[in-house]
Amino acid sequence: MLERIYDVVVAGGGPAGICAAVEAARCGAKTALIERYGCVGGNLTQGYVGPLLGGTCAGTMSEEIARKICPVPGAVPDFEWAKDALTDMLADAGVDVYLQQTLVSVEREGDTVRSFTADGKCGPIRFEAKVYIDATGDGDAAYLAGCPFEMGRAGDRLVQPVSFMFIIQGVDENQPLLCEHEEHHTDLGDGREYLDLCHRACATGELPKNVNIVRLYKTAYPDERMVNASQENYINPFDPADLFRAEVSLRRQTAQIVAFLKNNIPGFANIRVKGSSTTLGVRETRRILGDYVITVEDVAAGRLFDDAVVHHAGFCVDIHNPDGPGQSEFVDKRPTIAGAHDIPFRAMTPIGVNNLITAGRCISGTHEAMASYRVMNICFAMGQAAGAAAAIMTANGIASTRALDVHAIRDHLKMRGVKLDA
Repeated sequence: MLERIYDVVVAGGGPAGICAAVEAARCGAKTALIERYGCVGGNLTQGYVGPLLGGTCAGTMSEEIARKICPVPGAVPDFEWAKDALTDMLADAGVDVYLQQTLVSVEREGDTVRSFTADGKCGPIRFEAKVYIDATGDGDAAYLAGCPFEMGRAGDRLVQPVSFMFIIQGVDENQPLLCEHEEHHTDLGDGREYLDLCHRACATGELPKNVNIVRLYKTAYPDERMVNASQENYINPFDPADLFRAEVSLRRQTAQIVAFLKNNIPGFANIRVKGSSTTLGVRETRRILGDYVITVEDVAAGRLFDDAVVHHAGFCVDIHNPDGPGQSEFVDKRPTIAGAHDIPFRAMTPIGVNNLITAGRCISGTHEAMASYRVMNICFAMGQAAGAAAAIMTANGIASTRALDVHAIRDHLKMRGVKLDA
């Protein structure tokens, strides 16, 4: 078995993992990033997910990334640009990136993680480090390390549905139609209202049964829209049979959604699919239990924490209905807007291990709270904080996250320009 030794090893090359690895490497830590796909970016590139949603305080790495990948501010990123820009960020920071490598085991001795092992075409590679970061989205590393977790909503344990995102091309440039949320009402100019049209098409079967809104987002190009509409419910994202069932259904839904737009929307008659995600858009899986569990009450109240490493995280409580169309609480209303809240470092430190940090949607929180902080701008900021913490630990010989003075992380982030006190 091949062996590699680093200061910091990050599992997962999506938004949180990229920022974690870049920040750790920029701080001087010898850093490796393990990624299961053939390019970095996760849902941002492979999943065609945009725009970059969620807000945080000023100065986080999300601003740097947005400048690199969004040709038009506020529009959907150019996903091909993103593949190049994110790869360059990692290379320029000096991160060793291991593509097409799947994390298969975690070696643990007492409360200390000793190694990650990933497998790929050249066989298994054992990675030894001082500090490890789980940015897999699914909490794979923490799960393999035996950390406790929760999954799904209370009661039936259903997770949010999976989706395919895609981009259509060929929209008449004189047609300005956008639809960004459940209350984005638009008069089509011929006596019809767009959202009402979507609801009626869902009821009659012209749209798939769980698709009662076809969201349309602006891209950098006037004849395009990014489409967020398809969804498949009752999927276990870890079950291969379920994954293929979802793949079949969502590909078929894509064709049905395109036909609906072509047949009903002025200026959409000549559209075609320009590109689509190459992996399922998974919104929710494991939530790794940490020293603090973020609640929806924390989110709604805009709670602040003394150990905050992400400040003023803000996004709606966006729970796509696990058991039908629309949102889980309201079928045709925009989800509740959350207060600008903090994410405490304690929510990123899994119970029972000393040198493992989580970042991204798999941090410690409830089903409802996770629905707010799971979006990309907040995940960028979490990843940056995790990378900073890991680098500080390695530079100072700190063996446990609980022995790390969180003010050292905060001071470092403020030195980087993050406005944690604003």
